[in-house]
Amino acid sequence: QEQLVESGGGLVQAGGSRRLSCAASGHIFGTYGMGWFRQAPGKEREFVATVNWSGGTAYADSVKGRFAISRDFARNTVWLQMNSLKPEDTALYYCAASPKTLATMQSEYTYWGQGTPVTVSS
Repeated sequence: QEQLVESGGGLVQAGGSRRLSCAASGHIFGTYGMGWFRQAPGKEREFVATVNWSGGTAYADSVKGRFAISRDFARNTVWLQMNSLKPEDTALYYCAASPKTLATMQSEYTYWGQGTPVTVSS
């Protein structure tokens, strides 16, 4: 069984909104911090946002004030609400799980989803 499965990606106009979803298995969701990363064409994968077991969050400076991460323990799901989208937000977005709290580095994450693409057009 797959541990993390992202969905919700697609095409959106600049200034618009999109919400990504990540479904996780219960044992992972309940004991790991969850995060979102993204990788644009020709660029390195970068941290976007993370939420810990207690609901604490951390965001990359590039998305602060525009994106919001949240998790639902009952549904074993983590969301990434993206508002005021810019063309530079275009990337493959990955959901990931980490045993550390509010981790921001790729090496700190143990499980990864396959990614869901988001394209923002002008």
